[in-house]
Amino acid sequence: MKNFKFLNYLITGAVLLSVQSCSKQIDEVYANPNANVKQPVEKLLPNIISNMCISFTAQGSNYGPQNDGLYVGRYTQFWATNTANNQYDLMGQTTTNNTSAIADIGGSQWAMHYYGMGANLNKVIEWGTEDKKWDYVGVAHAIRAFGWLAVTDMHGEVILKDAFNPNLLIFRYDTQQEVYEEVKKECRLAIEFLSRTGDGVSAANLAIGASYFSLQGDVEKWKKFTYSIMARVFHRTTNKSTYSADSVIKYCNLAINDNADNAYVLFQGLGTQTNSFYGPFRGNVGALRQTKFIADLESGLNTSFPGLVDPRAWYIIRENTNTTFKGIRPGKGVEALSTNDQPRNFWGGLYSTTTGSNANSRYIFKDAMPWPVVTACEIQFLKAEALYRKADKAGARIAYANGISLSIDMLNNDYSSAVPVARLITPAMKATFLANPLLVPSLANFNLSHIMLQKFIALYGYGFMETWADLRRFHYLDFEAGTTRQVYTDFAPPALAELFANNNQKYIYRVRPRYNSEFLYNIDALTVIGALALDFHTKEQWFSQP
Repeated sequence: MKNFKFLNYLITGAVLLSVQSCSKQIDEVYANPNANVKQPVEKLLPNIISNMCISFTAQGSNYGPQNDGLYVGRYTQFWATNTANNQYDLMGQTTTNNTSAIADIGGSQWAMHYYGMGANLNKVIEWGTEDKKWDYVGVAHAIRAFGWLAVTDMHGEVILKDAFNPNLLIFRYDTQQEVYEEVKKECRLAIEFLSRTGDGVSAANLAIGASYFSLQGDVEKWKKFTYSIMARVFHRTTNKSTYSADSVIKYCNLAINDNADNAYVLFQGLGTQTNSFYGPFRGNVGALRQTKFIADLESGLNTSFPGLVDPRAWYIIRENTNTTFKGIRPGKGVEALSTNDQPRNFWGGLYSTTTGSNANSRYIFKDAMPWPVVTACEIQFLKAEALYRKADKAGARIAYANGISLSIDMLNNDYSSAVPVARLITPAMKATFLANPLLVPSLANFNLSHIMLQKFIALYGYGFMETWADLRRFHYLDFEAGTTRQVYTDFAPPALAELFANNNQKYIYRVRPRYNSEFLYNIDALTVIGALALDFHTKEQWFSQP
């Protein structure tokens, strides 16, 4: 935490402001030579928003979910490495003294929250309040709620009460339960400020700061974004006796329920700073290939959807030279797949290559494609599971079908580029697909696996944090209560004996705190939570426990 003390590009100004003995006269004489002590909040918000995807600044780059998603996506089996025995494919994590730890693998959302957003959000709240720009203040609280949820879902215990305090050398860790309550508090503050009118509130002015976020200056859409985060945090605790399905349903109804309200980070596509981390220009997913689990789900080979071929496969994963969909098992590399069965890479190149072209790339793997932060289909699946848990199977099935419908429409509206024309989903194809009883079964045959597996498909590629939270809630292999049916049907983690050596034959449940702050400066606090143990990443988090 030591290197997260100050605002990214206002370091000198922040230090001057913290020195109580300095008079106004001295402040004027020794003003920050690089920037004004106070900056317009409109200039701060764009880089803050970039952290919700991936940041690129002179003070530090690649902070945000996309970078961490390269590894979390392996734990969820979105993808695996094209060669065998990769430690992340085998549910491993960094050790505290190796090059991958020093390179901050698994620490990007930590840096996003505490550094990229951290003091910057504090200043948006402070200066936005001074200028009575309540909409900016509300947006800042909403983004802070997003950050708190992301960082605790990733790491478990994190620094809450001591966060952003420049006077400390040791930053104590707080419980996940406390952080979840902080998420709720920040969401409520966001709604309060987003509901204010007059003074400096202006949709046009808010759109200046949020120009690269799809919600722009529409406070009603920002409210829906906030309620979506609220729905997520209330839904995390399905394993607790205190879980409230009614609260989840309430916030889902107030959240993003239409694709027109989807929260996307937007890209210009003009260079490194303005292209998606997953596109061929930036070259970060060349070694990743789709897994057998997602390929089987899309090809009618999953036990819960036998024979059901999903037309979305042509949008979200890659065909092989046989024009079928095959995938690899984590840690196994190409294994026994024949050359013609080997999946192409996400940029359209052959399995054996790690390059491709933007023209042949699709979906989120194409340069400058919008990056989903929250989508309407996700909210419908949250609602479907909450209704199912209330024993309202009829309502759950409606929300479930809505989630699939919204997923298809989102792909058609925003991610159809480079999909073969003959494979584009027409309204007739969509209607036929939704009418198939293998997809939307009778109430008697409708079960929890349908909801979770279709949510997995709908969030494939971008919703790795939500999907990983789901898989951990079900401990990867749990059965639905009262049945002998695995919730994530056919999901198969690596065999216990094949897991990364430091796992001690246990599955991963968290990522250790960021090396380049905590393991350099905050060892005493890490010791208290047991983070120095080599198998700390296998310690189950609070949210998934009873």
